[in-house]
Amino acid sequence: MKIGVPRETYEGEKRVATTPDVAAQLIKLGFEVAVQDGAGATASFPDALYEAAGCRIVTSGDEIWRDADIVLKVRGPEPAEVALLRSGQTLISFLWPAQNPELLQSLTERGVTAMAMDSIPRISRAQKMDALSSMANIAGYRAVVEAAQHFGRFFTGQITAAGKVPPAKVLVIGAGVAGLAAIGAAKSMGAIVRSFDTRPEVKEQVESMDAEFLMLDFDDEDGSGEGGYAKVMSDEFIKAEMALFAEQAKDVDIIITTALIPGKPAPRLITADMVASMKDGSVVVDLAAEQGGNCALTEPDRVVSRDGVTIIGYTDLPSRLAAQSSQLYATNLRHLLTDLTPEKDGNIVVDMEDEVIRGATVCKDGETTWPPPAPKLSAAPQKAEPAPAPVAAPEKPSVAGPIIATVLGGLALLGLGAVAPPSFMAHFTVFVLACFVGYMVIWNVTPALHTPLMSVTNAISSIIVIGALLQISSSDKVIMWIAALTILITSINIAGGFAVTRRMLEMFRK
Repeated sequence: MKIGVPRETYEGEKRVATTPDVAAQLIKLGFEVAVQDGAGATASFPDALYEAAGCRIVTSGDEIWRDADIVLKVRGPEPAEVALLRSGQTLISFLWPAQNPELLQSLTERGVTAMAMDSIPRISRAQKMDALSSMANIAGYRAVVEAAQHFGRFFTGQITAAGKVPPAKVLVIGAGVAGLAAIGAAKSMGAIVRSFDTRPEVKEQVESMDAEFLMLDFDDEDGSGEGGYAKVMSDEFIKAEMALFAEQAKDVDIIITTALIPGKPAPRLITADMVASMKDGSVVVDLAAEQGGNCALTEPDRVVSRDGVTIIGYTDLPSRLAAQSSQLYATNLRHLLTDLTPEKDGNIVVDMEDEVIRGATVCKDGETTWPPPAPKLSAAPQKAEPAPAPVAAPEKPSVAGPIIATVLGGLALLGLGAVAPPSFMAHFTVFVLACFVGYMVIWNVTPALHTPLMSVTNAISSIIVIGALLQISSSDKVIMWIAALTILITSINIAGGFAVTRRMLEMFRK
């Protein structure tokens, strides 16, 4: 079968549905791949790379649509492109059938088999095809880049000769794929990052990235919805949530919002009053701008300034990293086509019994197949009430044990003193006192300083150099050279140990 990759016609779209590397893998699956000239130019994939991978470069877009058995796109087709489709063709792209019922109806009437990359079920087996997560990951990263572009200070704190620079404070609302990507990018740039999500299970993920997870005292309400998304919360929860955001808005420098609820407009989380309360020079990046925005002042595809705060409403963040987005999206498509080609002979089989393929297929053979049947979910595990721990009766400590040990130890020392020579007892007394003093010194050091303590202990252990100094004057040449070598090695240990310890201690000085 022939795969066609036309140029994207949506204004400002820079991505391409396949890359030269992925095209070569599709050819190995038995497909013929034709790419419209210039399709990958805006993503830094010139035609020469496609030709080197074995693709055929076509100058006419109409020819791509006419001859291809499978059309791969990023954005859904424009009306003029839908008119070029014929019965029996397969179209794979982002389609958003819930938001575009007219497009779905048009594709059905054309007799096309259409597969929506945004409808891939969110199950473990389909993660390799999850284009939504791939694009959300890029959007979260790019959101931090855009925030840094419009923020007038460093993200990381610095102490310079000109004074101290405080780190930026970033609040990420929503800890899904995009939110976690934003957290990681902001932390890597040195910012203090906080995050909020209605789903308590993401707390561990946020904290594992060294960010602070903001909690509300609502133990009986869980915001987890189907497919890993959040759900609509109660009025009491929303009221407490908004109070938290109002408090945070006064303190943070950058707010990145990623909150979405499937099939509904984006929840309004940042009000105009919250924006007005933010410090001058602050930045809000609204990743939900295309669905109405989490911020009341967001304008889609625009950057606006309100009350000294910059509000970024770009809806094409993945396209602003076109090369990376195209590579990930093309890889998602390749995995889907691999599953559609069980015989690896270049012929796809749309198996409607396959949960993943059924979920992605929105129309087939002139029939609308969206929405798919509800997945069979196992019953949610009931929260087991923790059984009260049995309270054991406290055992009375035995007095005899310590007394017997003390008596035996005393008798052993008396026996040793009775038979040992005086010189031995003098050394033994010093040894016991050294053990006691060492114990007290070690256990009175702050645990945070145990690493430099070990380092300086290593340096002090080189006190054996004294023995070498006493032996270097020996008349025996062998002993003298061994002593000299010992002095050299221990000197390196002493100098290095104290130098490393000093550098470690500098890290604890503020």
